[in-house]
Amino acid sequence: MAASKPKHPVARGKAGRPPRQRHARAHAHAKAKTVKNGATKSEQKWSHHVMETSDALDIEHNIFKTGSAQSIAESLKRSSMQSRRRKGTPFQSAMSMLNFYINRAGRNLPKTRRDTLQQAKRKLREAFGRSP
Repeated sequence: MAASKPKHPVARGKAGRPPRQRHARAHAHAKAKTVKNGATKSEQKWSHHVMETSDALDIEHNIFKTGSAQSIAESLKRSSMQSRRRKGTPFQSAMSMLNFYINRAGRNLPKTRRDTLQQAKRKLREAFGRSP
C-alpha cells in the first residue's frame, strides 16, 4: 500500500499555492534597489515606460493636459491617421490612447479634466463617424 502524502496546512488556496501577499510586503525588497536615474524601482511607473517606448502613436506633447475636448479628439484623429506604427484601425488606436491616459491618471485626475476627456471620447467617436 502506498502511503498518502501529508496534507498541507489549511492556509493554502484552492490551487495548492499559498495565498497572495499584500503588494507592499511582496515588493518591499524592491525599494532598496536603485535605478540609473536615482529613483527606486518602486517609484518607476510601468505606464511611464509604455508612454516613452510605445509604438502606438506619436501624439502632440501635453495634448491631454491642455485644450478642449474637440482639440483633443482632432489631435488624436490626426495622429492615428498619420501613424504607420499602429496595429489596429485608426479609431482603435486613438481611443486606446485616450483610455490609457484616463486610466493612468486614475484618482489624481481632477473631475473637470476627467469630464473633458470623457467628452473627448464622444467627439472622437463623432470624428470617425461612429455612433455613441
